[in-house]
Amino acid sequence: MTQLNDIKSVYFVGAGGIGMSAISRFFLHKGLPVAGYDKTPSALTAQLEKEGMSIHYTDDTALIPEPFTHKETTLVVYTPAIPESHSELTFFRSNGFQVLKRAQVLGMLTTTHKGLCVAGTHGKTTTSSMCAHIMHQSHLDCNAFLGGITKNYGTNYIFSDSDYVVIEADEYDRSFHWLRPWMTVITSTDPDHLDIYGTKEAYLDSFRHYTTLIQPGGALIIHTGLEMKPDTPQGVATYTYSRDEGDFHAANIRISNGEITFDFVTPEETVSGVSLGQPVPINIDNAVAAMAMAWLNGCTPDELKKGISTFGGVDRRFDFILKDSRHVVISDYAHHPMEIRQSAQSIRQLYADRKITALFQPHLYTRTRDFYKEFANSLSILDEVVLCDIYPAREQPIPGVTSRLIYDNLGSQVKRQMIKTGDVLDFVRSRDFDVLVILGAGDLDNFSHQIADIIKEK
Repeated sequence: MTQLNDIKSVYFVGAGGIGMSAISRFFLHKGLPVAGYDKTPSALTAQLEKEGMSIHYTDDTALIPEPFTHKETTLVVYTPAIPESHSELTFFRSNGFQVLKRAQVLGMLTTTHKGLCVAGTHGKTTTSSMCAHIMHQSHLDCNAFLGGITKNYGTNYIFSDSDYVVIEADEYDRSFHWLRPWMTVITSTDPDHLDIYGTKEAYLDSFRHYTTLIQPGGALIIHTGLEMKPDTPQGVATYTYSRDEGDFHAANIRISNGEITFDFVTPEETVSGVSLGQPVPINIDNAVAAMAMAWLNGCTPDELKKGISTFGGVDRRFDFILKDSRHVVISDYAHHPMEIRQSAQSIRQLYADRKITALFQPHLYTRTRDFYKEFANSLSILDEVVLCDIYPAREQPIPGVTSRLIYDNLGSQVKRQMIKTGDVLDFVRSRDFDVLVILGAGDLDNFSHQIADIIKEK
């Protein structure tokens, strides 16, 4: 296999994905020619083009620029979301190019750097972004490949000359099995992606196998109470964490007036007076995990406190779009029942005496089919639920699987409605809201700022 230092040009099949774009930026930063295909233009692809990447939006081998047609010098990177029948992907494979998954490229980086990886069904984007921010502003510094756009840097990629690289480890398609972590956090293992794994047991075993890949001398930092049983190599230390218990945890938690502070407890010392820069209750858990990994690698107490207090959050992760005395609009990428439960509980805690409405777009027919009762149960924490059409992403419709499955299983006390995604703005104009949360990993978030503007005008 060609080493990263030997590559002369890089072509991306599925250039606009959040994870793919971070790797694109890595090669652009190294000064290499970078090009690719994506299905549709977006704000992210537009930014990549500004940064020097050549992107086209029609699957046509004739549009591949000439410098990227030489198999000896071109690396091709693709995302599993691209169908096997894609003509450009077929061209590269049939002509003997080195074609790698995004995760394989990240795996190569974990053999040349100390990989600080964050895996889990949910919480991994925020936790890895927190850890990257702590490390980057510390004396250690880091590189980072993240699954979201950080508010601090306006990007999902951080470059430095550090030996450390922070990576969001994606379990979809077993991608994280390509990584060789120096240390890893596992935030959660609630079953997901059953279209890939088939059963809960296979999903949990995938995480077990992931723990076998940690490098000797490194560490596993695992949330307490997970059903998955790790299988770490000899020489790998194991630590537990959570909000309230474990080798690493928070103590003396104080939540008031929109601020959250706590003491960070480690196996050897307590760091007092940590202030959450993004004061959301669920971020206490995430901050404990991020600080644990940074602390184990040598970040000082002052660096931990500064990093957490200045962390600005991640786009679409409990993202306040509007927040004034009359209205609150939050955008949250939550698309798994447990994510939605944690989001709903955090909103309830922050706004205990206010009416909370969720605008939810389910993501994937298979996930809706497998978890519609769990979705309904989590959403029933809130006062009102407005359900949009299922966002299909890579899937074809499944007969009988619609948002109605969730609608019919909501708690009897919940006010409910179903609308077409295209009718969202008209719906918002027709109503008034107190606290509105926009939930899901589909395209509903594209309307979030327009929704906030409409509500603000009222």
